[in-house]
Amino acid sequence: MPNTNIQSGQDWGSVNVGRASAGRVNVPKSAAGVSRMKAMGMVQTERKYGAGGNASAHSGAGINARKIEESDELKHSKVDKNLSKAIQQARMAKKMTQKDLATKINEKPQIVGEYENGKAIPNGQLISKMERVLGVKLPRPGKKPAAKKSAADGAKKAGTVRGGPAKRR
Repeated sequence: MPNTNIQSGQDWGSVNVGRASAGRVNVPKSAAGVSRMKAMGMVQTERKYGAGGNASAHSGAGINARKIEESDELKHSKVDKNLSKAIQQARMAKKMTQKDLATKINEKPQIVGEYENGKAIPNGQLISKMERVLGVKLPRPGKKPAAKKSAADGAKKAGTVRGGPAKRR
């Protein structure tokens, strides 16, 4: 039998599986270590444009927010003092606490307190619930009164007929 050299396909060289110490970069853990690495020239820093904040992405938002704060149109209407006093007096007349009134109208006691302090935004449904429970007609936050009509305007309209078909008799 002839003697032939057959390679078995085995590689007997050392292979490092996992962390290799040769290609590993030593990262400084403290600010002093970073400054030392900068001084040695091993670390470079770059300043990125717009980094470090979300404000740069929305630069116009600050101006709009200022405009909203300055305008008087966006203020919420608050409960009138007449309404808050009326709620408080009616509740006291019935000998109820804020918590009792709140449970009867299915709301939190904080909401009743806000109405009595004048800090709440008026809600017609809540006011009607309070009227029903307290048995009192509460002053509603109404619209601003319209200008009064003069007598001359009333005389003009008295003789005019509005549109529509003629009445049958």
